Amino acid sequence: MKSLQNKKAIITGGGRGLGKATALAFAKEGVDLAITGRNEKVLKETVAELETFGIKAIYSVFDVGNYEEVQKSIKIIIKTLGTVDILVNNAGMAAIGSFNEMEVGTWSKIIQTNLMGMYYVTKEVLPHLIAKNEGDIINVSSTAGLNGNANVSAYSASKFAVIGMSESLMKEVRKNNIRVITLTPSTIESEMTIELGMLSKGSDNVLQPEDFSELILAGLKLPRRAMLKSAALWTTNP
Repeated sequence: MKSLQNKKAIITGGGRGLGKATALAFAKEGVDLAITGRNEKVLKETVAELETFGIKAIYSVFDVGNYEEVQKSIKIIIKTLGTVDILVNNAGMAAIGSFNEMEVGTWSKIIQTNLMGMYYVTKEVLPHLIAKNEGDIINVSSTAGLNGNANVSAYSASKFAVIGMSESLMKEVRKNNIRVITLTPSTIESEMTIELGMLSKGSDNVLQPEDFSELILAGLKLPRRAMLKSAALWTTNP
């Protein structure tokens, strides 16, 4: 298993939920981190936790769906970290509502955040990985990107698109020694799923954010000759 010690990582949506669990797992491995999000208070609190592991941790407040903000913020992040080795595209949003009942603005915002946000951040980070001829990009999709369900058309559409974009990118940048991993977890107990009313806190037999972060670590620790192209994470007891 390869060591991640002294690697530099960017995690979008890193202040809570899946992103925070991944950031904590990285910090325990000695990875310096930049976490992003839109809630400065949450990001500050998470950075304070990360710093207890003796690593460098910074945060940046911006909306991944705003390309100008992404350009400016990613440039500052990479300058502060010195370089970047790993990008975890985790930032996302969801809403529940029927196809006709959901507001057009909400539908569009989900696509803008989940798909275009991932594209914007990757577009700004990728040249640095290509210049190094090495790197890892982890894109978070969902089982909703494998099968559509009622009342989540926008979210499902965005996650289907993430899978297609990720696979295309993977085939483009393999020659640059860059691994692109697409993850499709089923429902995980997080602030988002609880706020949407999908789960209650402390639900039994439900995936936890820590389970997700363990999968990411396993993929990153593979020898460079090996790439975890995609993986679906399910709970053992539905």
